[in-house]
Amino acid sequence: MVEGGGGSCRVEMVEGGGGFCSISSDQDFILFNRSSIHSFCSYPLFYDVEPTEVRKQSGAVGKAFAKHEKEEAAERWRNALSEAAGLAGWELKTTFDGHEAKFIKKIVEDISLKLHSINFSVDENLVGMETRVNDIVSSLETGYEGVQMIGIKGMGGKSFVENVREVSKGSLSGLKELQKHVLSDVLNDPYIDIRNVSDGKNMMKKMMCSRKVLVVLDDVDHIEQLEALAGNPNWFKPGSIIIITTRDEQVLVAHGVHVDNIHNVNLLLDEEALCLFNMHAFKREIPIQMYEELSGEVVRYAAGLPLTIKVLGSFLSGRTKREWENTIERLDTIPLKETLEKLELSYDGLEHDQQQIFLDVACILKGERKDNQSLESCGFCAEIGLRILEQRSLITISSDGHLLMHDHIQEMGRYIVRRLHPYEPERHNRLWIKQEIEDVLVNDLGTEATRCIKLVDSNLHPAVIMKGLRKMNDLRFIHVNTHFGEVDEVDRYLPNTLRSLHWPGYPLECLPNTFHAYRLIDLAMVRSKICQLWKWGEYKVLNKLRFLDLKYSNLRTFDLGMTLQLEMLDLRECNDFLELHMPVTLQKLKFLNLSGSNVSTLNLALTPHLEKLTLSIKDIRHLPNGICMLKHLKYLKLKSCWLLEQLPEDLCRLECLEELHLTDCSVLQDLPNNICMMKSLKYLHLPYRLSLFAH
Repeated sequence: MVEGGGGSCRVEMVEGGGGFCSISSDQDFILFNRSSIHSFCSYPLFYDVEPTEVRKQSGAVGKAFAKHEKEEAAERWRNALSEAAGLAGWELKTTFDGHEAKFIKKIVEDISLKLHSINFSVDENLVGMETRVNDIVSSLETGYEGVQMIGIKGMGGKSFVENVREVSKGSLSGLKELQKHVLSDVLNDPYIDIRNVSDGKNMMKKMMCSRKVLVVLDDVDHIEQLEALAGNPNWFKPGSIIIITTRDEQVLVAHGVHVDNIHNVNLLLDEEALCLFNMHAFKREIPIQMYEELSGEVVRYAAGLPLTIKVLGSFLSGRTKREWENTIERLDTIPLKETLEKLELSYDGLEHDQQQIFLDVACILKGERKDNQSLESCGFCAEIGLRILEQRSLITISSDGHLLMHDHIQEMGRYIVRRLHPYEPERHNRLWIKQEIEDVLVNDLGTEATRCIKLVDSNLHPAVIMKGLRKMNDLRFIHVNTHFGEVDEVDRYLPNTLRSLHWPGYPLECLPNTFHAYRLIDLAMVRSKICQLWKWGEYKVLNKLRFLDLKYSNLRTFDLGMTLQLEMLDLRECNDFLELHMPVTLQKLKFLNLSGSNVSTLNLALTPHLEKLTLSIKDIRHLPNGICMLKHLKYLKLKSCWLLEQLPEDLCRLECLEELHLTDCSVLQDLPNNICMMKSLKYLHLPYRLSLFAH
């Protein structure tokens, strides 16, 4: 059996003469049973025997079978061999006049192509890939001893190191994370640790030069990204191949990629375009009867652009013929170059809430996790809405759960928001451009039109920001990233209409007293100076708050009686945190992280529906009361509980627990004897000493 990428091929040799007589047991039969044939791409090899002899069990095959006619498995062998003989394979007698060396070479080449095709068929709707991939493969110099760098310029896509542009610019550590990605993949080590980009470069030079690798860097748009990830050919062992995709050819040229190794992504041919459209519109390669002509019109309009073909196909899927005709009539009124308007047809077909979710992703949330609380907090059914957007090909969701959107579709969404008043940002319902937001806030131009703001890396003083929000009486979402400045009591202000408030580095010790947070559902102030929600410990009931993230803040105490609807509480590394007051049972709380805090008492019996609990507290000696009553707990992390000596004997009552972390619990003596009774437990991470004992 030969494996490659996304699948496997099995080559079975059927031999004539005496060699065939080796079939004499069920172990041999398994090679040709139905499961084998359909689980793999199976290809019979007929060596000195003809397929008809195998199919009919005549000639040498028949003689061999005659010796085993009375055996119980004989009939199964006959049926399996008959089916195998019907498969497409190779026959020595009819290939290269029986020349065995050439015959073997032909088989190797064919299987290589089959494995290549399997690898690229992960997305069943890919069309036109084979010829384009072959063009790239054929450009590689076979037997070349140096390092080959290949550039592909055009629209972005997915590969081994995907979305380099977005990841590298998404945070200060973006390039470092990409370096870690490459090293982890090549070395098969998920625990690679890189201090900074310079350190990453040195590690790649040192560790990659001894390995022949294939590295694919997708959507590169700046030379510094290539310098960090593939700085010089001498980083890699001769024979390695580096493939780079980009929208900017100059990036490739500047990095020294030879012009002969830079390839354009060509538009689809008419036949390919029609096939792609049919797959999205009809879920098959051939159009439904009576839609052939209409399909051709749509494909001609798309002019070979895969993105437009895919979006329009998804939009028209399941619609009536009249709806198709109306859509095509509207397309005819839009100039061909107006790609944004083309794509907007799918947007127009969405329900109102789905449109709002789409615009939030396009303007604010692209790159965030799909379970981001901001969408839910704004009153939308995010899970269903995102699924519909994905079905309409307006977004994609990465393998690790992040919201992705093609740049052209994002431009279309942002165009929808800006087009009525392109030069009056104060009249836009969503603001994301730093200069425009700062202009609105500094000049006090805010209006009720503004619903969402995302201001990142601004030097505006918090007093200016808060003052600029006073006229935004319908603001529901704000994400502000500014880290300095005190604000006088009189100037402190946040709109009571807010449903989602994200302010990493919030510079004040409490929220404004005038902020009652009646509608607030999602509050995140990571690494903030906040030590209490309101000054002088004022008690305000937050009836709608579901998500509270104050990790790495100065918070000291918190009363859960204010937040009975809370589902998630993250207070990790709040080193000054001493007390979590639980006056009543919290039926909704599912996630609780108190790692790094100084909480000494906790009654977990009041959190009966907790699913994920992190209590990595170095001074904790005993686990909190009621922990074994958590019937829904799936994840328990007790890492670095240095003084924890023992676990409860009734730990096995955690019947849903799937993962238990006990690493660095240095004084933990042993495990409860009944831990083996925890049927749901999949992952157990033990201290080094106990792990040695377990082995």
